[in-house]
Amino acid sequence: MLQRRKNKEKKKDNHDRWLVTYADLITLLMIFFVLMYTMSRIDAEKYKAVANSLSVVLTGADLSVLDSKGPSIVEGQSGEKTPQDEGKVSQNQKELEEVEELIRNFIKNKDIVMDSGGQGQGKITKLSDYIIVYEQERGLVVSFKDTLLFESGSDELTPQARMIIIKVGEALKGLPNYIRVEGHTDNRPINTRKFPSNWELSVLRAANVVHVLSEDVGIPPEKLSIIGYGEYRPIAPNDDKIGRAMNRRVDIVILKQKYDYFEPHKMGENTNS
Repeated sequence: MLQRRKNKEKKKDNHDRWLVTYADLITLLMIFFVLMYTMSRIDAEKYKAVANSLSVVLTGADLSVLDSKGPSIVEGQSGEKTPQDEGKVSQNQKELEEVEELIRNFIKNKDIVMDSGGQGQGKITKLSDYIIVYEQERGLVVSFKDTLLFESGSDELTPQARMIIIKVGEALKGLPNYIRVEGHTDNRPINTRKFPSNWELSVLRAANVVHVLSEDVGIPPEKLSIIGYGEYRPIAPNDDKIGRAMNRRVDIVILKQKYDYFEPHKMGENTNS
């Protein structure tokens, strides 16, 4: 009799234990799916950060990391867009559009005299044939053909070029944006005492434009920078005169304010604060 009672108790215990096992299994499954979900979220954030970092390093064109919410890669910046920040971006875009309109109106139907021989005489042509204004992802670009600003193989600005740069610079003076002046050449080699290569020629041409913007117009020097690309950033093939003429240029680039984070002067301010 006693043995039968023990066997019944054992059967009852075995009958109830599966509930405990089932509950443990459900709990483990829940933990597993929570972990999988968490890991997938982390991977997405890592992928986004890596993609943005690579884009900034390789092209400088995609800075969406600055527009994302959450911690910022820049010390002292929250990385979260506030209504005030969005208002500043919108206001600055409006300012850039107004500047673009001013410059377009200045060059529209304006006649100039191109003195190709250096004798004080030349043909009358339109200024719009020598200046192109367009917008890129990085900002507003004012592109000057080299023949408008310099004699062939020279970095010295002509008197007419200085007046034109001053007029354009006056439209830029009130902007808070950083301004980058970029020099470009064609692929024809140069090797003189002053210009061992096209890099030196492109840099010195850009530098002389910056001096006018700073000294004659009064744009703060800390807002200006110089880049010489030489022959290595063409916008057209160098196969003929037309393509080479397009590549010989000086670009004034008014950078959008979201790129301020990557300017050394701006970074220095953040580091010291």
